[in-house]
Order: sequence, then C-alpha cells, then structure tokens
Amino acid sequence: MSQETPKQELDITHNQDAERFEITIDDQTGYISYQERGDTLIYDHTIVPQALGGRGVGSALVKHALDYAREHNKQVVPQCSFVSSYINQHPDYQDLV
Repeated sequence: MSQETPKQELDITHNQDAERFEITIDDQTGYISYQERGDTLIYDHTIVPQALGGRGVGSALVKHALDYAREHNKQVVPQCSFVSSYINQHPDYQDLV
C-alpha cells in the first residue's frame, strides 16, 4: 500500500476589497496582490510566509491569478519577479502578458 498522501487542495479565495487572491493555512496567510487598470491586472506582490514555504503555495497562487485573468479576458503585467518567473516557466500563460 502506498504511503503517498494526496496533494492537499489549496483553497484560494478572491478578496476583492484588498485586491488580492489569498490562502490561509495554519493561521498563516499567503497572497498575490494586484492593481486593476481597465483590462489589465498588474500583479505586484506574491507573499508566502516562511512557515508555508516549500508547499507550492506561491505557484498555486500565481496559477490561480493567471487563470482568473484569462477567464476575465484581462492582460497581465507581472511586476512581481515571482509572477514573471512563473510565466517564463509556463509558456501557455505568455499570451496574457
């Protein structure tokens, strides 16, 4: 019998008042913040507390944010270096930039 545990589904929420997508695990909140300018979303900060590091939280947040942009026909300006790096590693998102 395999000892592998299924990957935890990350529950990311859209906090429109704070202009960010966020996730809270063990009382620690990670988020990606944005500024909306018409048809453009400027992703400016990806924050993942050290306690949540190494769990794929940052990548999940960026993927969620980019999927949101695509679903809402928005272009993306990746001001955050983490977002920019993610897009460079996932060419299927480069059409959003």
